[in-house]
Amino acid sequence: MDKRKNRISERISALMERTGNQGIQSTVLVSFTVISVLIVVLLGFSLYQRFMMRTRVMMTESMEQLMSQTEYTLEDYLTSMRRISDAMYYDAIKDKDLAKDSLDGEMSLLYEANKDNLVSFAVFRRDGLLVSASPVSTMKADLDVREEPWFNLALEKPENLHFSTPHVQNIFDASSFRYYWVISLSRIVELTSSGVPMRGVLLVDMNYSTIEEMMNRVNNSSSYQYFYLCDGNGELIYHPRMIQIGAGKYKENSLNASDYEDGVHEEFFEGERRVVIVKTISYTGWKLVGVIPTSGFRLGAGSTQYFTILVLLATILALLVIYRLVTNRITSPILRLSRSIQKMEGGRVDPDSVYIGGPTEVRQLGRSLQGSFRQVNALMEDVVREQEERRRSELDALQSQINPHFLYNTLDSIVWMIEGERNDDAVFMVTQLASLFRISLSKGRTVISIKDELIHARNYMNIQKVRYKEAFEITWDISEEILDYCTVKLVVQPILENALYYGIDAMGDEGEILVRGTKKGGDIYIAVSDNGLGMPKETVDQLLVDEDRVRSHGSGVGLINVHKRIMLRFGRQYGLMIESEPDEGTTVTIHLPAVPYTEENRKKLEHGQWDGEGER
Repeated sequence: MDKRKNRISERISALMERTGNQGIQSTVLVSFTVISVLIVVLLGFSLYQRFMMRTRVMMTESMEQLMSQTEYTLEDYLTSMRRISDAMYYDAIKDKDLAKDSLDGEMSLLYEANKDNLVSFAVFRRDGLLVSASPVSTMKADLDVREEPWFNLALEKPENLHFSTPHVQNIFDASSFRYYWVISLSRIVELTSSGVPMRGVLLVDMNYSTIEEMMNRVNNSSSYQYFYLCDGNGELIYHPRMIQIGAGKYKENSLNASDYEDGVHEEFFEGERRVVIVKTISYTGWKLVGVIPTSGFRLGAGSTQYFTILVLLATILALLVIYRLVTNRITSPILRLSRSIQKMEGGRVDPDSVYIGGPTEVRQLGRSLQGSFRQVNALMEDVVREQEERRRSELDALQSQINPHFLYNTLDSIVWMIEGERNDDAVFMVTQLASLFRISLSKGRTVISIKDELIHARNYMNIQKVRYKEAFEITWDISEEILDYCTVKLVVQPILENALYYGIDAMGDEGEILVRGTKKGGDIYIAVSDNGLGMPKETVDQLLVDEDRVRSHGSGVGLINVHKRIMLRFGRQYGLMIESEPDEGTTVTIHLPAVPYTEENRKKLEHGQWDGEGER
């Protein structure tokens, strides 16, 4: 009786210990902390998002202003180039007769006045013949300007001024003339020769470095955004990574940008979302494009972003300290009450040791617990007694069960033998069945010797061998020294039953069962091995915990029942161990303490008075 009370006390202590591991102080502190952190993080995230949106608007507006200034500078420069071309046409070309007048003087004067921004002037007739040029007046002999894009554009669209993409102008032939990167402005001009009007093309080569310097200055103003120029067809005029693009190491979305209307756009390019601002340079068709990658907005908000994170962390830490102080004040009386409840001895609670103090609610709880524990102490023995009687009734019912199918099949086999005049076999079967029933009954005993348990198991297997017509082999390897020790009744036979029905029933005449009994130190091991179908690990893991998993076809006493009965009599460290591999077989090992079989030990075990001591 005292043993049962101690076990209940241990279970209550374990339950209270698990509950104490997650006390009200931790619960309140964790709950408040999680809620506060979520609120602070959500608030911080909301503020950060608003700040990022504001930063994005400010950076976009700043870029638009910068682009407006750049657009104005570019347009001013290109307008000056147009004025130079107008001056060349109206002052040096128009109203001149090429048969009598030379254009070289006026062109040289205009070139000298604007040579900081120009590379060269040239006038060509429609047939490609050079009329005049400055500063070099000789063309390459094998070059036909009629194949040049700027020449054809001027003839095809005479009403417009045409600006080319950057290129090296190498149509002139002079040892002292360097070939520069230029942007060519070409336009139709009206020429007169011997009084006959004709069309020609005026070429003004602007120094590309002037535009490059303008764009470099604006690109150097920020590290998280950049600007480039392209024409109406998406051909790049300037890009800060022009060399990498030419080498194929970098890509730009200029083709799509050339189709954008002026204004702010969003695009996804090369795995990154970015904001693109487009402005068209008047009468050139060029697009000035500003790009801010999403990462640029974060860089632009760098210091503020870190400051926001620091403020959030400081707020969370401050809240943690405050919550800790508040929860300590609230939960200290509850924790004292909890610790006083955990003081148990022998499964009993001293009601007077329960803490009474703190707020009104805690005092009321303490008084209620005092009354409850007084009732627990009064009812504990009754509960233990009822449980013990209930377990005994269940075991008695289980141990008295004999599967009707097994008994019917055995008797049917005996009748069949008698009818077949196999009287010796029939006598053998009856003898084995009688011995089986004698040990099963055992005068109502629940603890017997291992010797009797093995005799009972042999009788059962002898009957099964006759019924199965010697379809399996069984080997008994039992150490003589274990026979005179105690065991719970009916533990080996259910395991053999499972080996037959679940292990080797479908194997024909190849089934093998080995029963081995050994003693190691103060423990006894009886192992039943078969070479049957085996089981996966998942099934093995459930056999001793899921009561519905294993049901014996014979006695009705399954593996889980055997396991529980052994633990009930000898302790939780004893019972069954199962090892199995699919297609390899199964081994079920019975683990028992080495308790000598005496009348005194048998009675102690049956009445729950065994002190857990065996041979060592």
